[in-house]
Amino acid sequence: MKKRLLLSMPVVTAVVLSGCGGGGGDSSGEGSGETLTLYSSVTNESEKETFEELVADFEEESGIQVNVNLPGADYESQLRVQMASNEMPDVFDTHGWSQNRYGDYTEDLSGEDWAGDLNDNMSSLLSDEEEKLYAYPINEALDGISYNKTLLDEHGIEAPETYDELLAAMRQLEEEAGDEVTPMFMAQEGAGAIAQYFDQMATPLLTSAEGENNYEEELKEGTFDWSNYTFLPEQLQTMQDEGLVNEDAVNANGAQAVNLMAQNQIAFIFAGGSFGADVTELNPDVEVGMVPVPSIHEGDDPSWIGGERHTLAVWNESDMKEEAKEFISFMAEEENAKTMAEATSLPSPLENVDSENYYEDSYAKYEDIEIEPYFDREYLPSGMWDVIGSTGEELLAGSMTPEQVSNEMATEFERLREEVGVEEGEDIEEAEEPEVDEEEAEE
Repeated sequence: MKKRLLLSMPVVTAVVLSGCGGGGGDSSGEGSGETLTLYSSVTNESEKETFEELVADFEEESGIQVNVNLPGADYESQLRVQMASNEMPDVFDTHGWSQNRYGDYTEDLSGEDWAGDLNDNMSSLLSDEEEKLYAYPINEALDGISYNKTLLDEHGIEAPETYDELLAAMRQLEEEAGDEVTPMFMAQEGAGAIAQYFDQMATPLLTSAEGENNYEEELKEGTFDWSNYTFLPEQLQTMQDEGLVNEDAVNANGAQAVNLMAQNQIAFIFAGGSFGADVTELNPDVEVGMVPVPSIHEGDDPSWIGGERHTLAVWNESDMKEEAKEFISFMAEEENAKTMAEATSLPSPLENVDSENYYEDSYAKYEDIEIEPYFDREYLPSGMWDVIGSTGEELLAGSMTPEQVSNEMATEFERLREEVGVEEGEDIEEAEEPEVDEEEAEE
């Protein structure tokens, strides 16, 4: 059965660099001498800045210090080491894996006052059948493709709703603007945009359409024929061959994207959240819009890609569970949740919070579009995200063909399913995350 979310879109982001920390709450810092350790996967600079201000307000109000750690691309590996040693941060980000990966480490938050204000989407995503609530959502992902509306208007191009329209728009820009504009900007370093392309476009290719183009059951049961995935690397290679993607995609850094779009040098990018607001802040003459992920198959509609992104969960063995809950309750206060929502240009996950956001016109235009879950979270075993990115990098580097990309995906899909003990024909959601050896995790 299709697993879809309703469009009552939530959320928001962030975190701040303030020191190191382990788990269990050591006692350094000022005020009461209590220190919470917090880890997050957030990387966006403007969102981190807002979050840092809120953390400072909490520290002043409560006397509890918060050491926030932002390992960036190393977040997962660092958390795996901490899971292996059972020394988790007091507060941590489940970044899409609240139940399947981190569920055994999280405190039930269903009794918190703010829990009753969660919208139905996030409440259902973050709760299990026993009504355990695994985390507080700082934001809910609502992903599509951001585009330079100012640039498209200049060239008389409508926002694309199908893949063919997207390709046509990029080709028109390449023909009319030449080297002055990169039709599709990708930056793997610091943004994972190559992996993002594959993960988001896999939805319209494999799971959102009806009939013969829907492979949800085969993916869940492990019987999927990965030759059906080859379209995506073929199309990326075509974009590269035609000069529609920046040549340095493998080595480009995501931090460049805001400046480049503000200079009208980028047309499309797999990015959202505060991206558009950051661009317009740099150059008020550039307006950024967002479209859902374009459909691929005839008769299908575009899709928003959404679900759990950044959260705050409490380690269930922390010595500072009450302080951790106090911090989350502070972040869930109406004004603070509104501040974070507006900083990330996404609606709040709390029904009692009314916030403005940069993309509200785009959301209103596509308010009837359904939200699909992230492809890798819903259909792939843990560890496949790295495979998606690395195979895409090798494709663009010329060391893999599109067919070899699909073959490698098939091999790793089977291997990682076996690692979590999933038999062919068994649903991936029924498998548990394997125990992590601390030495292996560090490697």
